[in-house]
Amino acid sequence: MPCYVVTLQCTDGPGIVLAASSAIVALGGNIVENDQFTDPMTNQFCMRTRFETALDDVERVRSSLAQELARFTPSLTVRPEHVRRRALILVSKFDHCLADLLYRREQGDLALDIAAVVSNHPDCRDLAARYSVPFHEVAVNPTNRDQAEAQLWALVGEYRVDFVVLARYMQVLSSDLCAKLAGRAINIHHSFLPGFKGAKPYHQAYERGVKLIGATAHFVTVDLDEGPIIDQDVVRVSHAREPGELVALGRDIERNVLSRAVGLVSEDRVALVGNRTVVFSQ
Repeated sequence: MPCYVVTLQCTDGPGIVLAASSAIVALGGNIVENDQFTDPMTNQFCMRTRFETALDDVERVRSSLAQELARFTPSLTVRPEHVRRRALILVSKFDHCLADLLYRREQGDLALDIAAVVSNHPDCRDLAARYSVPFHEVAVNPTNRDQAEAQLWALVGEYRVDFVVLARYMQVLSSDLCAKLAGRAINIHHSFLPGFKGAKPYHQAYERGVKLIGATAHFVTVDLDEGPIIDQDVVRVSHAREPGELVALGRDIERNVLSRAVGLVSEDRVALVGNRTVVFSQ
């Protein structure tokens, strides 16, 4: 039977779950998965529901749910589960995160269509070709940044993508592009205590004798590396680890955290609530 994924977000109040459930029952649906949460700071109610029905008509499903829930004025999405989210991957020279996403997608571990890869360098062209994914090189320099971002934005529209993934894309997006991609751009960032900025963060970590290294996947905002967090992880290291070993460990944790975050977003399991996220685990 067709299966639908529904997400909604609105101000909390009595009757929201009843209204959604009533609409689903009226459609002959059977709920097979449901998660809900009310954020205590904002009183925002978030819900993700997955249900089956013999009805193969997404517009009728969307209309019925919208009508039943209208009094709550929710932000509502309805997606047939077989319709995959589409992503545009941005990358520079480091290919470990891109390679992991492409491999997981090919193996069926990510419910995602990778529409294209965009890079400011040619280094990952062969990797994209290996997986038959279109590759676009959009060079970026101080004199053409506006033109490059215009090209990037055009590709977002051309490929009709739902979100963008910065898989070690070593360029800062402008405030204008961040605004256009609000809630639709995911970045991976090496996170340490303390936070090491600039070049060779793992070498800086080694020099400071860190005991934990980690990574954070977050939504992109104009505040660099401070967007709402989707997923994080850390690994313990000892004083005996050399910089090269930290780099290798860092690659592993970066690609694992980013892949988890991309998987969560592609399955509509992440809701943005102010500066935080509500994440319904897989």
